[in-house]
Amino acid sequence: MKKNTLILIGFSIFTALLGNAQTTTFNQNNARDGENVEYCITHKKMNELKSNPEYLKAWIKEQEETTAQLKKGGTEKAFVYKIPVVFHVLHNDGAENISDEQILDQVAILNRDFRLQNADANNVHADFQGMPADSEIEFVLATIAPNGACFTGITRTVSSLAFNGADGGDQVSAIVSGNDVYNGQWPGDDYLNVFIVAEAGGAAGYTTNPSNWSNNDMTNGIWILHNYVGSIGTSSIGTSRAFTHEVGHWLNLSHTWGGNNNPGNTSSCGTDDNVQDTPNCIGVTSCAINSNTCNSDDAYWGFPMRDNVENYMDYSYCSKMFTAGQVSRMRAALEVNSTGRRNLWQPANLAATGATGTTSLCKADFSASKTTVCVGEVVQFTDDSYNAVTGWTWSFPSGTPSSSNSQNPVVTYSTPGIYQVTLTATDGTISDAEVKTQYIKVYASSSTIPFFDGFESYTSFAGTNNWQTYNLNNNTTFVIDNAVSHSGMKCAKLANFGQSGTNLDELIAYPVDLSGVTAGSGGVTLSFRYAHRKRLSADSECLKVFITSNCGDTWAQRKTICGTVLSSTAISTSWAPSSASDWTTIHMTNITSEYWVDNFNYKFRFDGANGNNLYLDDINIYSGGPSDNIVVNVAELDEIDGLSLYPNPAENEVNLQFSVKDAKTVQVQIQDVSGKIIQYHNVNAAVGANLVMMDTQTLSSGVYFVAIKSGDSQKVLQFVIK
Repeated sequence: MKKNTLILIGFSIFTALLGNAQTTTFNQNNARDGENVEYCITHKKMNELKSNPEYLKAWIKEQEETTAQLKKGGTEKAFVYKIPVVFHVLHNDGAENISDEQILDQVAILNRDFRLQNADANNVHADFQGMPADSEIEFVLATIAPNGACFTGITRTVSSLAFNGADGGDQVSAIVSGNDVYNGQWPGDDYLNVFIVAEAGGAAGYTTNPSNWSNNDMTNGIWILHNYVGSIGTSSIGTSRAFTHEVGHWLNLSHTWGGNNNPGNTSSCGTDDNVQDTPNCIGVTSCAINSNTCNSDDAYWGFPMRDNVENYMDYSYCSKMFTAGQVSRMRAALEVNSTGRRNLWQPANLAATGATGTTSLCKADFSASKTTVCVGEVVQFTDDSYNAVTGWTWSFPSGTPSSSNSQNPVVTYSTPGIYQVTLTATDGTISDAEVKTQYIKVYASSSTIPFFDGFESYTSFAGTNNWQTYNLNNNTTFVIDNAVSHSGMKCAKLANFGQSGTNLDELIAYPVDLSGVTAGSGGVTLSFRYAHRKRLSADSECLKVFITSNCGDTWAQRKTICGTVLSSTAISTSWAPSSASDWTTIHMTNITSEYWVDNFNYKFRFDGANGNNLYLDDINIYSGGPSDNIVVNVAELDEIDGLSLYPNPAENEVNLQFSVKDAKTVQVQIQDVSGKIIQYHNVNAAVGANLVMMDTQTLSSGVYFVAIKSGDSQKVLQFVIK
C-alpha cells in the first residue's frame, strides 16, 4: 500500500505519542467500582495526541468531515456495514493465550450489541424506552491475510511484551514481526486490528478516534485485556461489553459525559459528547440507573432527564444500548474517506480480506492435547479447520482407533514409535487434507538406573524414539555432532551462533524408571556435561533443566544456569570445545521423592539471545547411595583445585565449584552447626571444572557447612541461609 512521506512522518509522531500516553499510575476515579484497572483510557490518549498541533489540525478536519456527513444524512437506512476484524493474541504461554472459542464469543456479543439483538435492551429505564437503536453495523472475522494466506481471523504471538503495555506501539511491533500467520503490516484501512494483551497501560482497553493522521496504519486499532474479551474463559459477563465500548470509540463516539474528564467530575456538565439525544451527565462507575447529575440540557428535553447510565459509552455494569444519535455518528464515521474507515466495508476490501460472510472450507488443520506420550496414554485431537466444515476423515497409524469420522476424536497409543496423523476435511463441496508427519511420539519403556547416554548410537534425533527436539522459532535446533564430544565420538549440539533475536530450544529425553529408589539409598543424581562460550561479554543466555513425573503433563524447573555462570568467556566467532577442560559437569541432586516414579523424565531448555553454540554430553542418572558409585582411582583432596561456594548468603540453592585433574568420586555433605548431616551426595567428578548444585529451599535461616571429602581428607566451607 502506498504511503507518502508526510504520512510516514506523521505516524512516527503518532506512535511516539501513543506510547507516551500510556497510564503509568492507577486512577481509581477512572475505574468501575471494585476493579483494579482503569476501564478506558481512550480519552487520555486522545488528549495526548491533540497536544500535538499537527495532529489537532488533522483531528479538527476529520470532525468537520463527520459533521458534514451527518448533515448529508449518511447512507440510506437498511444498508448494513460489514467490518473485517483480526484478533491478534499477544501472549507469553499463559492464561492470556485465550481460546478461539472465547474470541468467537466476543464476536457474537459485539454483533448482538451493535444490531440491537440483546434482549436486555427491552429493559432499559422508562425514560429511555424505545430509544435503543440498531446501528446496522456488523463485524466479520477476516479470513485472508495481507499476503493472501488463508487463516482463521486470529493470530498468535509469543512475547513477554504481552505483560508490558507501557508502549502499545512496541506490542504492535512484536505482533508484526512474530505472529504465526503473516509477518508484516496489517493495514488499518483494510482490517480492524484488535490487540488482545495481558497489560494495556493500566487500562481494560483503549483505542483512538478516527483520524487521517494514521488512517492506514496497523496501530489504528483497539487494545483490550484478555479478561475483558467475551463472557467465557478468562472473562465474564460483567466484563464482556468493554469491547463494545471501545468499538464505539473507534467509530468516533465519546464517553457520554464528553471526551476530557473522568466520570464523576461535576465540571462534565459543561462538556458534550457531540450527540444530541444522550443527556448531559458526569458519568457513573456503577449501575446507578436513577442518576440525574446535570440539568444543563433540560430545556432540550422539556423536563429533567435522567442520565443514560445504560449506554455502552458510560462505565456502568448495566450498559445495553446506543441511541439513534450515536448510531448516526458511527455510521457517518464509516463514510469519511480520509480516516480509512470507508475503505473497510467496500466490497473489494471485503473480498480481499475474506470477510464476505460466505462459508466455505479454506484449510484443514488440527491440534493435539499433547504430541509426546507414554505407552497407553490417550490424545485428544481437535479439528481446527476453517472456515466451514461438515465432514472429517482421520487416520491414526498405530492408534486406537486407527481412523475416525468424528470432529474431535480421542485416540490411545499403545506401541512405542513416531507416528503420522492425517485429517481430510470437507464442506460438502471442497476438500482439503492436512498431514503432520512424525507428529505423535510414543515413548519406549523406561530405562533403568544407573543410566547413561553419550549420543553414540544416533545419527540424528529425527526418527529416534529416545529424544525429541522442540524448536519454537523454527530455525536451527538440537542435532547430533559427529566431530565434537567429551567422551566417545558424538554429542548434542545447538548451533546457536548466528541465530538472531531471542530463541528457545529444547532437547527432551525419554523416560527413566526411578521407582526403585528409596530414601535410604541417598536419592538420585542427574549429571551431565555442557560446553558453551558467550559471543559477547554482555550476553546472558540460560541453560535450564526441567523434570516431570507424569509423562510431560506438567514440568518443574529444577536448574537454571545463566550468564557468567554458564560461561565467563566470550568468543566472537562460532565456537566448539577442543579439550576436556572446555566442559563443565553438572550434578543435580534435587530430584526429590515425588519424582521417583517409573516414567520420570527430563528435558534441557536453552534460552538463546544471539550468543554462541551449546554442546551437551554424558547424560548420567544414578542412585545417590555410596555403594553404587565407587570409583577405584580416588584422588586425595589436595588434587582438587578452584574450590568455591556461592551464593553466600544463599536462599534456594548453594553451588559448590571445583576442578580435578583426574576422574574421581568425591563426597559432598551439607551439615548444620551441630555437625548433623542434612544432605549427602556422592559425585562422580569429571576431569576439569565441576559444579554441584544443591537445593537449600527446606533449610531454615542460619549457619551451615559444606564438607567435600576424598579418601580420609576433607575441606569444610561455611555458608549462611538468609
